[in-house]
Amino acid sequence: MDSTENSQDIVVPPVEGVAGGGTAYGWSDDGGLHGSNPLKGSIDPTEVQTADLVHVWFMPSTMNVGPQEMPRHLEPINLLAARNERESVQVALRPKVSWGGSGVAGVVQVQCSDLCSTSGDRLVVGQSVRLRHVVPILGVPDALVPLDLPVGQLNLLPGETTAVWVSIDVPSMQAPGQYEGEVIITAVKTDAESPSQYMGKAEKHQLYSELRSCLDIVEPIDGKPLEEVVERVKSASTSLRRVLLSPSFSEFFSDNGPVDIMDEDAISNLSVRVKLHLTVWDFILPVTPSLPAVFGISDTVIEDRFGVEHGTQEWYEALDQHFKWLLQFRISPYFCRWGDSMRVLTYTCPYPADHPKSDEYFSDPRLAAYAVPYSKAVFGSDAAKDYLQKEIEILRTKNHWKKAYFYLWDEPLNLEQYDSIRKMASEIHAYAPDARVLTTYYCGPSDAPLAPTAFEAFVKVPNFLRPHTQIYCTSEWVLGNREDLVKDIIGELQTESGEEWWTYVCMGPSDPHPNWHLGMRGTQHRAVFWRVWKEGGTGFLYWGANCYEKASVPSAEIRFRRGLPPGDGVLFYPGEVFSSSHEPVASVRLERILSGLQDIEYLKLYASRYGRDEGLALLEKTGVYLGPERYTLEHMPVDVMRGISAPGLI
Repeated sequence: MDSTENSQDIVVPPVEGVAGGGTAYGWSDDGGLHGSNPLKGSIDPTEVQTADLVHVWFMPSTMNVGPQEMPRHLEPINLLAARNERESVQVALRPKVSWGGSGVAGVVQVQCSDLCSTSGDRLVVGQSVRLRHVVPILGVPDALVPLDLPVGQLNLLPGETTAVWVSIDVPSMQAPGQYEGEVIITAVKTDAESPSQYMGKAEKHQLYSELRSCLDIVEPIDGKPLEEVVERVKSASTSLRRVLLSPSFSEFFSDNGPVDIMDEDAISNLSVRVKLHLTVWDFILPVTPSLPAVFGISDTVIEDRFGVEHGTQEWYEALDQHFKWLLQFRISPYFCRWGDSMRVLTYTCPYPADHPKSDEYFSDPRLAAYAVPYSKAVFGSDAAKDYLQKEIEILRTKNHWKKAYFYLWDEPLNLEQYDSIRKMASEIHAYAPDARVLTTYYCGPSDAPLAPTAFEAFVKVPNFLRPHTQIYCTSEWVLGNREDLVKDIIGELQTESGEEWWTYVCMGPSDPHPNWHLGMRGTQHRAVFWRVWKEGGTGFLYWGANCYEKASVPSAEIRFRRGLPPGDGVLFYPGEVFSSSHEPVASVRLERILSGLQDIEYLKLYASRYGRDEGLALLEKTGVYLGPERYTLEHMPVDVMRGISAPGLI
């Protein structure tokens, strides 16, 4: 990776709203680490132990490490993982004193060694091991911006804590055993020769590309609306500021000159070394997720922000990138665009069924389910009816047809909308009686009550929609904290005929129930899938992963949609907001979604050996999850549950 691509002299991205400074979520102050520091005057970090300059400690992945998080004692990191699993941890940093200039406490370099076993097997940095800077969004730690490899760099601010997210992806073929490595933190000075004096061709090209991008943003403004001109100027300003704060110009923005890349001997003698131990268990999580988790990606957001025209080669490439990137999170993506009255066009593959790329998309073993469009995803002259019939005829001959579903309407509210679903479903079933139609809902038709009370009417929806829906996808909000109501929902389904019960979250449920809103606790994010497994759902839907407000340039201000809880509908960010990288930037919440889906695999494997009742007992006796208002707020029970279940799976 080019060293300037993800410079960690990072400008915190422009965000609508006020950054609140963050809070120390879920932790109390540790007074034992707040003594006075004897270092005074000018400090040369090449002559001082980094431990005397910086507090370093680790935090589990379920903790939100805000700027005011107080230090803890440094202990070795111990992680547990199956093969084909990702496990993450955070390394927190907080300056004890200042040794830098220009408003920063100082600069540290961050690197990680390969993880090695006694038998010589390795988990290699840059392939299996990644480091990312946790960047606040609206004051809450959320965006995971990749650090440069092999050595990343962070500016530490006075009186503030920052965190590095360490992820380890264990390949399916990795040898089980004990692996060890270390994360190395080194304070560096700013009085050596400028790195810009050694700028290579790649760095020069990167700098040229950044400046060229700024010009491309502001040049085509003639005749544009004032609002778009202002947005483009803001975006160009952000890009220019990022260029000026890159290491190439560090000698000009630091009082003491540029950062020094310390030699290996200095690192060995002065650095803080965080020991990392990983146990790789001798079992493999399935490549195809056991629980289909289908997540929407707005194609119109991609078109607007990245300036790609619908149906062009650039459009296909942009969708392809998003599809492939999300598969790593055990998510089955679908693209969507919204019509009138919550009608929705959904499709997992932008190519028609007779295109070679169609099989490539649908046959990917990481994909658990795929959406088939009711009408063409790419506009054309073919009649919609002829198109639908042709698509179904081709797809039904494929082995992957069992993954297919049709998602036609989101949350119908009245009789007209329910009738529209039935009409479209009838057409689909005329061509494929075994097709699965998915309907999301939280109520029955308001103008034709199905029962005396709202909940009773909600429960009766399957009788009203049958046989036009096979996947009944209900809002978790409806249940509140009444898990006992689940049996009423499932009792209405004809599971012996292939009917399924899926669930979803969106604006609701709200705190303290599990959801993925910004600022909720880490275990609250992870608990969404604990809840799904305990309640017995066989699938899950989330309406949108990239549904921020409209923008016309990739690096534009990040704005959550008005009227929605912060973070609702946004699980990753455009890479261009943080650097020149075009790869999406995951949120902390998206990583916790992955962890929750991996937890389901542990529970499902455990239940397959010992029975579902034993799996439920494990979830409850460890204190991980008892109900939507009773789940662990701490990380330890999660590791206990995984630690108990794993030996029985080997």
